[in-house]
Amino acid sequence: MIVVTGATGNIGRPLTQALTEAGQQVTAVSRHSAAVPDGVRHLAADLTRPAELRPALAGAAALFLLLSGDLHAAGAAPADLIGEAVAAGVRRVVLLSSQGVVTRPFGPTRIAMRELEDTLRESGVEWTVLQPGGFASNALWWAESVRAQGLVAAPFGDVGVPVVDPADIAAVAAACLLDERHAGNVYQLTGPEVITPRRQVAAIAHALGAPVRFHELTRAEARTAMSRTMPAELADDTLDILGAPNAAELRISPDVQRVLGRAPRPFSVWAARNVAVFREDRR
Repeated sequence: MIVVTGATGNIGRPLTQALTEAGQQVTAVSRHSAAVPDGVRHLAADLTRPAELRPALAGAAALFLLLSGDLHAAGAAPADLIGEAVAAGVRRVVLLSSQGVVTRPFGPTRIAMRELEDTLRESGVEWTVLQPGGFASNALWWAESVRAQGLVAAPFGDVGVPVVDPADIAAVAAACLLDERHAGNVYQLTGPEVITPRRQVAAIAHALGAPVRFHELTRAEARTAMSRTMPAELADDTLDILGAPNAAELRISPDVQRVLGRAPRPFSVWAARNVAVFREDRR
């Protein structure tokens, strides 16, 4: 049995589906009750209280560990989640980390994540670490304004990074959970091209078949908006990357191709697949 945390999100949902289709028994864990595929067990747990994960881990062979935003905050103890997995006899853990652990190693959230990676490496279980760059699904932050006003407001309109489709992250995670040959590896996951916010908006407009305007925010305006849904330190780390990516953050990684045997999907494919989110109630 495989436990998937963050199971109702942009990565956890397709990962749960992929594991189910591969014939695996899956326990989907999320903070609140949620619909899951037929045959999947769902358990609600708040991972900021690691003991709540114990019922899900009983009898589990593998764990996909995704940290919610509050697990990056000061005072959180995500290493205790790995301790719970070890105590339950879990044999394999795939951790969703961040590219910034390598490219921005001294940011506060990056230091904490690197420490968590080290805890996993020293835990005695089989492990794989996934280090994705920016997510294509971050564009969902724009959905409401696209629907209501045909508008996207974002910072750094002409600064790009190779954003990765969460479905590709999920596919890589599934491969790592199912195949022991990936044990002990660290995979950096990116999309196939550097793409700016302005070009992302153009891709959304193309998928919609309707114009979408772009308004460039200042960094301060973007930080205020992002801090409503994530710790301020994480917002600052994210904006540092988006505003001035370094050479490592602009690199197109071969690891999606290496694991899946196919190229990562471009942002335009993500936009076409998710176009209904931007079209609903559009005026």
